Amino acid sequence: MDLKTVRVQVPEGANIILGQTHFIKTAEDLYEILAGSSPHIKFGLAFTEASGPCLIRHEGNDPDLTQTAVATVQNIGAGHVFAIFMRDAFPINVLNSVKMCPEVCHIYCATANPLEIVVAETGQGRGIMGVIDGSSPKGIEQDSDKAARKLMLRNFGYKLK
Repeated sequence: MDLKTVRVQVPEGANIILGQTHFIKTAEDLYEILAGSSPHIKFGLAFTEASGPCLIRHEGNDPDLTQTAVATVQNIGAGHVFAIFMRDAFPINVLNSVKMCPEVCHIYCATANPLEIVVAETGQGRGIMGVIDGSSPKGIEQDSDKAARKLMLRNFGYKLK
């Protein structure tokens, strides 16, 4: 078995949800979940079949994000993996709905950070072992950091002013 990392480029202003799924109707079901979450969300998604023709299935309402999703799962090269790239929404807006999709088995991450995927490769194929999401901690939150966090959440509209 060989371990390697695959770097994922998250486009500026976008977020990714990366997960594992198990059935061909994933692409359409995730499309419906995302499209129904907000009339403003822009997204593209792709998922890799692990049997039959082993195609990369894809849907979306934004061609660039859809192509990014296709390229991402193609680079990862593991079966039954999906990637959703989105703008004009955050993962928090759709994550519970995505997790409730009957085909979704696991969520590896939901982030806008630099991302590396740890992939194992055997004679059968590839599988995701884990993710490296962003950077390591650099310190402990101080009072000024806490105030900035609270202000950011209020500016996003997630907390009352």
